[in-house]
Amino acid sequence: MQQGGMNEEEKEYLDYEDDNPALSKVIERNIRTIIRLRVKAANKRNLQDRIADLITSFSGHIVFVYVHIVWFGAWIVLNTGKIGVHPFDPFPYGLLTMVVSLEAIFLSTFVLISQNRLSEDSEYRANLNLQISLVTEHEVTRVLQMLDAIQDKMGIENDEDSELADLEMETKPEDVLVEIERLQQLALKRKKFRNRHQRE
Repeated sequence: MQQGGMNEEEKEYLDYEDDNPALSKVIERNIRTIIRLRVKAANKRNLQDRIADLITSFSGHIVFVYVHIVWFGAWIVLNTGKIGVHPFDPFPYGLLTMVVSLEAIFLSTFVLISQNRLSEDSEYRANLNLQISLVTEHEVTRVLQMLDAIQDKMGIENDEDSELADLEMETKPEDVLVEIERLQQLALKRKKFRNRHQRE
């Protein structure tokens, strides 16, 4: 097969000919899709996001601690005046304190920038998961309704205790959220009621 006449799917298939035989092609395709989306999201980051991620990544490693141990140790030794260097920041090291405070401010800002971006990514994935779950729930409900219709046509009676009727009902997300909110409010009221009675 010539490379020039292949479409994107065929090219992608050739790139992954040595896929894990223990996994189905669907799972392999899904893994590739997830990786492609992650790479695409990483490439969309602007220069500022890349710098913030780089600084955050470096500050989260043990090397960052070692660099500071060496830096603080050298600073203190240089400012003792015992090695022939005139102290430029004698004890109690006011300049060092100011530099470290400024570093902490900037470092925490970079961490917050990275966390905000990761939070946006998580929200995007959560929305995607919700949409897939809703589609899956709708499809499963439809399959149950079809199976029930086939069962009726074949003259097979339903079990009296069966939950089939409940499962065949369409689940609306807004109804689920309202019920969760109602039950949480009820649980809070009961907790307050119990606390009040325990105090009395």
